[in-house]
Amino acid sequence: MTTRQLTPPATEPDDRLILSAMVRTLGAFPSGWRYPGAHNDPGKDADALKRVALAAEKAGFDFLFLGDWLSTDTDLEFSDPHLLSRADSLSTASYLAAATRRIGIVGTVNVSHSEPYATARAAASIDRLSSGRFGLNLTVGTDARGAANFGKAGHVPDFDRFDVAEEYVQVLHGLWDGWDEKAFVRNAATGTLIDRALVSTLDHVGRSYAVAGPLNVQRPVQGHVPLMHAGTSRRAQEFSAASADIYLVAPATLEEAVTLYAQTKQRVTALGRPADALSIVAPILPIVGEQRADAWEVYDRLVGLFQVDDGTPTAAALGLPTNRSAQSLRQLVGLPLADRGIDDVVTAPTAARFNDTGRRLLAVVAERSGRTVGGDRPVTYRHLLVAHLVRSPIIVGSAADIADQMERWYRAGAVDGFGVLSAFLHEQFETFTRLVVPELVRRGLVREAYSASTLRGHLGSTVPGRSR
Repeated sequence: MTTRQLTPPATEPDDRLILSAMVRTLGAFPSGWRYPGAHNDPGKDADALKRVALAAEKAGFDFLFLGDWLSTDTDLEFSDPHLLSRADSLSTASYLAAATRRIGIVGTVNVSHSEPYATARAAASIDRLSSGRFGLNLTVGTDARGAANFGKAGHVPDFDRFDVAEEYVQVLHGLWDGWDEKAFVRNAATGTLIDRALVSTLDHVGRSYAVAGPLNVQRPVQGHVPLMHAGTSRRAQEFSAASADIYLVAPATLEEAVTLYAQTKQRVTALGRPADALSIVAPILPIVGEQRADAWEVYDRLVGLFQVDDGTPTAAALGLPTNRSAQSLRQLVGLPLADRGIDDVVTAPTAARFNDTGRRLLAVVAERSGRTVGGDRPVTYRHLLVAHLVRSPIIVGSAADIADQMERWYRAGAVDGFGVLSAFLHEQFETFTRLVVPELVRRGLVREAYSASTLRGHLGSTVPGRSR
C-alpha cells in the first residue's frame, strides 16, 4: 500500500492536499435547503455563488467545481433538489472568474451533447479572461432525460462513448495548439499583425468529428485547459489516465480508494505520463461543529427535516416516493415493521434480529450521529432510513475529526485531495473554511496562501508545449 510520511508535516509545495469546493447552491443534503437560515432560493443564486467563491478563495481552495445536468424533473425535489434549477456551468464559470482573482474554476461540458469546436472556443476564452484559471470537466455518459432534450431526427451512429470522448479531446488539443503564443507580432511599422507561419489549421477528419480550424481564440494561458473526469469504471479510469489532469472518484472505503489510486497511477505512468500529472480527488460532505456534539446536532436536525412518509395526510399530499416510510425498511433489515412509526426508537431486541444490511445501517447511524441502540441518544427508524437513502460520503464532527479523516486518506495514498460538498449554504461551508482549513494548515496539509496564479499552478502541473 502506498503511504505518505505522517511526520513531520509536509513542507514541499507538491506534498499537500488539493482542496476544491463542489458547488451546489441548494445544498448537497436533500433537506439542507430547509435548515433555518439556509440559502433556498435559486432566483438569488448569483449572490450565493459569489459568496461561496469568495469564501473558498479566502480560504485558499485550489478550485471551484461546477457540475452540470442537462435536464430537470419534479421528482428531483426530494432526492436532489440542487438539480432542479441551476445556471449553465460555463456561464457560471465566466461570472465567477470576474468575481475572483486566484482560485481555479472548473466548468462542465457533456461530450455527447456538445461540439468540440464550440467547447474549445468557450474554454480558451474563459481561460484567457480569467488569466489562466479555468478547467474543463468532461462528462461522457448521458441519462435518458438529458438525451431526450437533444434528440436528432434520423439515424445517429451509436459509437462507443469513450472512443468518441478520446477523439473529442484530440480535437480540443489540436484546436488549442492552432495559435503559437508569439503569433501576434503587432509590428505597426510594417503593418504586420500576425506571423502567419505561427498559425495552423487542424484539418481533423475522424470517425466522429471533422473540424477544420484554426480556433478563432488565442491559445489558452495554460496551453491546454486542464481536463477533469469522474467515474470509477475501467473505461473512465483509462480515459482519465490518458487525458485528464483531475480525476474525481467516489470509492466507498479507504481500502477501495487505495487500490483504485494505485491502479490509476500505474496506468498514468504506463502511458508515459508522470504519476503526478493526474490529481485524484474524492468528494466528502463534512458536517462541522465547534465540538463533535454540535455537529451531531446539525446532522440530527437535517435528519428531522428529511421528508418521509409518516402516514399523515400532509405526507400523502407531498407525493413522496414509496421508499420513504418505515415499511420500506422491512426488506432492508429483514423484519416486518408494520407496527413501527418512523420516529420510534429501535430497541435492542429488535436490533438483535436485524440482518447484515440492518447492522450496517446501525453502524452508519452511529458514525454520523453518535446514536446507538440502548444508548443515551437512541437510534430511530428515521435515522436508519436516512442512512440508507442519503449515501453521500458524510463525515460528522469537530474540525479535528474532519481533518483526521482527510489526513488518514491522504497519508494512506488513497487520494491527492478532496472535493468539499456542503449540506447547505452558507453556514456549513463557512464553518468548514473557518475551522477545518486552519486545522489542515496547522498540520502542514494545505498552504497558508496562494503561491501560484493559474489552475495548473495550483495543481503543480506544467504548461504543455505546442504540438505543432
